[in-house]
Amino acid sequence: MQAVKIYTTAVCPYCVRAKQLLKSKGVEQIEEVRIDLDPVQRDHMMQITGRRTVPQIYVGDTHVGGCDDLMALDAKGGLVPLLQAA
Repeated sequence: MQAVKIYTTAVCPYCVRAKQLLKSKGVEQIEEVRIDLDPVQRDHMMQITGRRTVPQIYVGDTHVGGCDDLMALDAKGGLVPLLQAA
C-alpha cells in the first residue's frame, strides 16, 4: 500500500472526512503536514500543488487533490487501485 501524505490544518472538516475515507479503505498510516503550524510547509504545498486550500492529498507521488477530488476518485473506483499500486 502506498504512502499517503495530507497537508492539513487543525480545524478543517474536509481534512477529517478525507482521513476517514482513507482509513475506511485500509490506510493505516497517514503522514500529516500541518501547514497552520509551519508557514514553510504552506509555501511548499502551494508551490507543488498550485492550490491554497487544504486538504491536499498525495498517494505516493500522485497528487489526488482535495477532499472532493478524493471522494470523486473513490466514487469512480480509482482510489483502491491507486492505494494498492506499487
